Amino acid sequence: MFLIALNSVKLAIDTYFLKSEPDEPAVVVGNYVDTFFNISFAIECFLKIIALGFAMDDGSYMRESWNQLDFFIVMTSLVDMSLAGSVDVGVLKILRMLRILRPLRVISHNQSMKMIVSALFDSVGAIFNVVIVMVMVWLMFAILAINLLSGKSFYCSID
Repeated sequence: MFLIALNSVKLAIDTYFLKSEPDEPAVVVGNYVDTFFNISFAIECFLKIIALGFAMDDGSYMRESWNQLDFFIVMTSLVDMSLAGSVDVGVLKILRMLRILRPLRVISHNQSMKMIVSALFDSVGAIFNVVIVMVMVWLMFAILAINLLSGKSFYCSID
């Protein structure tokens, strides 16, 4: 949890150096710190895989959706780190943007936050139904207003 909090602070600090040159000292130190976080999260992922098993058993690492999110974040970070110096393709910059998902790893370590996020995802269907009903009501009032007020809000009439 402490590493996730430090990584969130580092990501917030990175926003101040977006337009900086790659050889500036702050950017170089930021790259080293980012490498440290990538390696530490990869070690954590590897140790969890060893402890729980990868995917075969019921309680294994990849059977839980939060661990799948952690694994996806770690793997994209490692791919980004390995391709950072050698390949300069615009499409691969998306991997760098996926680093902002790292603070979501807090959810996987906190049981009450897991329950809140699960409840939010479960309620998306009901919220979508309410949105559809509200749009239909707004549409009816919009049609009524156009029929009743059409041509009546002009300042002067054009003949």
